[in-house]
Amino acid sequence: MPIQKVLVVDDSKTELMFLTDLLQKNGMLVRTAENAEQAMSRLAEEKPDLILMDVVMPGQSGFQLTRTITRNPAYADVPVFMCTSKNQQTDKVWGMRQGARAYLTKPVDPAELKARIAELG
Repeated sequence: MPIQKVLVVDDSKTELMFLTDLLQKNGMLVRTAENAEQAMSRLAEEKPDLILMDVVMPGQSGFQLTRTITRNPAYADVPVFMCTSKNQQTDKVWGMRQGARAYLTKPVDPAELKARIAELG
């Protein structure tokens, strides 16, 4: 099933605009959240086909939020891609342990993101 609805979770308005623009150009519907609380309410409103998750955010980190989402039976089937400036191997391993399906470092390479999304579909 092709990815159509994406939830982008990032506290950076610049990053939200960049990813939203990129995904919309590829025909996807994008919703955004700037923190864990907004992300959970967006999830409750409408289940996305994919979540792009920042790591460093105020309040709950993307690692914590990814774990919460991927361990919730209602959302366990929604793939989470971490999109973060944290580029240490230990961060990547930790992100994957929390349930992320992919770990992309910022600035996100549009071709890499599209390729990873295509692998899901």
